[in-house]
Amino acid sequence: MNTKNQNPALEDIWVDGHGGRLFARVWSPETATGRAPIILLHDSLGSVELWRGFPAALCATTGRQVVAYDRLGFGKSDPHPGKLALGFVASEAEHDFAAVRQQLGIGRFVVFGHSVGGGMAVNCAAHCGDACVALITESAQTFVEDRTVAGIEEARELFKDAGQFERLARYHGDRTRWVLDAWIGSWLHPDFAGWSLAPALPRVRCPALVIHGIDDEYGSARHPRQIAEAVGGSARLEIMPDTRHVPHREKEAEVIGMLTDFLATLD
Repeated sequence: MNTKNQNPALEDIWVDGHGGRLFARVWSPETATGRAPIILLHDSLGSVELWRGFPAALCATTGRQVVAYDRLGFGKSDPHPGKLALGFVASEAEHDFAAVRQQLGIGRFVVFGHSVGGGMAVNCAAHCGDACVALITESAQTFVEDRTVAGIEEARELFKDAGQFERLARYHGDRTRWVLDAWIGSWLHPDFAGWSLAPALPRVRCPALVIHGIDDEYGSARHPRQIAEAVGGSARLEIMPDTRHVPHREKEAEVIGMLTDFLATLD
């Protein structure tokens, strides 16, 4: 592992997105390497702040710039003007992801997506062609599985507790109800039941690292296996024992080690 870059520089940036301003944060290594930066795509309840120490550690260890942004309606970004459209997983690639790349002057990139962010990352890799150096998915869903539905229904009950709601509100403020409704309402909507990543996966031509916890409460190992088998480029599959839905938080050092090893030979 690279241990030279231990103190990444931080920069917060506002990006003019498709439907409003987006909050982005950039972690830069002490010494520029010219390697493709890593762009992080958060989960259904996530934000820049909820990545916690992972981006800084990833930057310090890989020597690559790391970029994360709050999608519209999340974290510090502008409120979303309405309901989340059911095509939101695919549309991120053409809209706000593209705006972040353009404003930050990012050409070639590595994309890392957690949970629904993993589905978005697949679409970004498929849409951007050779500009995407590598795809990394973590706990991504490829279709609406019974386990996914059950996990979301359980979470819906959990967030009826005022304490749980307030903890999430620390990151999303007055957008918290919208964030929860966007997640639960989208995934449990009858018109979303047939959603699948299957059309996008063969269009991914770059190398892929597919990470999944065997005890993931929102998806079985069918999801990572489908990604690894269906992408158009090479794929490395890592199904982690004793791991649930957030491997980068549960086993941060192990996940960063996987990423560092995977990325070392790419550019």
